[in-house]
Amino acid sequence: MMDVGRHPRIKLLAYSEVERVSGSVGDFQVQVRKKARYVREDLCNSCAECTKVCPVALPDEYQMGLSSRRAIYIPFPQAVPSAYLINTDDCLGNNPIACGKCLEVCEKKCIDFDMQDELIDLDVGAIVVATGMDVYDPTEIVEYGYGTYDNVITSMEFERLICAGGPTGGHFVRPSDGQRPQRIGFIQCVGSRSTKYGSPYCSNICCMNTVKDTLLLADHYPDTQASVFYMDIRAFGKGFEDLYLRSKDAGVRYVRGIPGEIAQDPETRNLRFVVENTLTGQMEEHELDMVVLSVGVTPRTDSNLVQRLLNISKTGDGFFMEAHPKLKPVDAPSRGIFFAGCSESPKDVKDSVTQACAAASHVQILLNAGEITIDAVTPEIDADLCMKCGKCAAVCPFHAIHWKKGELAEVVEAACAGCGNCAAECPFDAIRMRHFTDDQLRGQIEAILADETHRRDKLVTFACNWCSYAGGDTAGTERLQFPTHGRLIRTMCSARVSEELVLYAFEKGAPMVLVSGCHFADCHYINANRSTVLRIERLWDRLEKLGIRPERLQLEWISAAEGKKFAEVMRVLDAQRAAVTDEEIAHTMQVLAKERAQREAKARARQEKILAKRRAAAQQTPAEAAP
Repeated sequence: MMDVGRHPRIKLLAYSEVERVSGSVGDFQVQVRKKARYVREDLCNSCAECTKVCPVALPDEYQMGLSSRRAIYIPFPQAVPSAYLINTDDCLGNNPIACGKCLEVCEKKCIDFDMQDELIDLDVGAIVVATGMDVYDPTEIVEYGYGTYDNVITSMEFERLICAGGPTGGHFVRPSDGQRPQRIGFIQCVGSRSTKYGSPYCSNICCMNTVKDTLLLADHYPDTQASVFYMDIRAFGKGFEDLYLRSKDAGVRYVRGIPGEIAQDPETRNLRFVVENTLTGQMEEHELDMVVLSVGVTPRTDSNLVQRLLNISKTGDGFFMEAHPKLKPVDAPSRGIFFAGCSESPKDVKDSVTQACAAASHVQILLNAGEITIDAVTPEIDADLCMKCGKCAAVCPFHAIHWKKGELAEVVEAACAGCGNCAAECPFDAIRMRHFTDDQLRGQIEAILADETHRRDKLVTFACNWCSYAGGDTAGTERLQFPTHGRLIRTMCSARVSEELVLYAFEKGAPMVLVSGCHFADCHYINANRSTVLRIERLWDRLEKLGIRPERLQLEWISAAEGKKFAEVMRVLDAQRAAVTDEEIAHTMQVLAKERAQREAKARARQEKILAKRRAAAQQTPAEAAP
């Protein structure tokens, strides 16, 4: 951070937060609120005289609450700028001034209680999201007694206790009595790889963090007995296995088993538990001076705010979703936004630095290009057909369609990702998706169902490009066995599938139709598949009113990695397809053909009426048009 603060071409806005982001790639408008510090950072010399007289004492967040700070403080050592700030939520009051002791002792007169927040507007071409991550709070795991037993601490608290700049000045002691612990146990996967507590994913860094901590203990306190209780040691990085073996050579005992419950001796404050060593098959009893919970990592608690500001997607675990896990691992689905570090997934320092370098490289390529190249999957709006209703703008997850009441919709192609939600929502067929036009999709439906003698054997499947279509590929490459009656029609997103396309497939003789896409919380187009759900629910009601079994239309969420699920879905739906009779198909075709003719007649009449009004308005003289 100090290097960043000194860099002549980097503008660091500390103690600030982003309020608003608008625009698109190459032309983002960002509004930042620089919070009032109530201390003039250009005058403060960090003499610390103000902290000596401040009467407020609070837990120090940087020291994990193991020491205290004042209402006027420096957030952490080597913070930039090196100046104090006043947290008004903690201060006794500055309007009116209820204390003012810090103001009285400040020789530089740098404390200013009249300071106000400052709004800064920035024009930027690209954005890098590097919001980091939070750590799991193990309080809910009552079996371990965290928050109840003083000598049960987290790995983050251990780091502060053993650090030379920590609350004890580098003297490693246990919280209950200030004595140095001789027997220490580390419990792994606390809040990770669990469906009961925390998160089901592996937090990536916990195993090697514990290995590092045991080596620190072995170096500084060689007489300490350290034991690690684990499910699996995942030392997969370069040099990690060597560190793991060094830890074992240093005398650290690794026990493959997780304790079920910790109990405290009321006199000694020592901790006891029983664990099954799955390598030996024996039950072991342990009494330790201190237990360290190796807590997992979680997405930032304010990630929802960042998601709304930037219009980006999140995966089911809460981390931000990249555009493609293999080909675009640092790009967000929203063009011009990139990820670095643990905002995208849990990772260690090396991987964070690697991704940060990649993000910086992508930003440089983008800004140096001069022009932006986009995929040819964006929409075109037919001005003659557009009725200025604004429905397309309402469903666009990227806010790439600008619309005002009474005006034609306008597409900002640089911001558009090509999901096709707008085209499926438009009731007037005024939006044409390049390379995924309605005519092209209808042509595929016609080709699938062209053979009347075998159309009962066809399962028309609309598959999302990023997930369900790739899931079909995965099923094939894994040599999974499933019926071959499925015929896939690729779309960029399941939201591209309009109600009319589904009805057209049934009208052409499809026994069943499947609409499939990304998992509900994992949409590559932020929240476009919410529109898919609404359309399918409307279609189910519509089919039922027309006397057509709604079960013949199915909706499934299949990810790119779920080849097995794709095969299972195809097996289940193929059995349902076989149960559809020729009479049922013929009835459906007849009903839908009649319904479509009526619908098109009404649409033509409505469109001709609106166009007539437009022509009449265009022929009016200014005097006639005036009220």
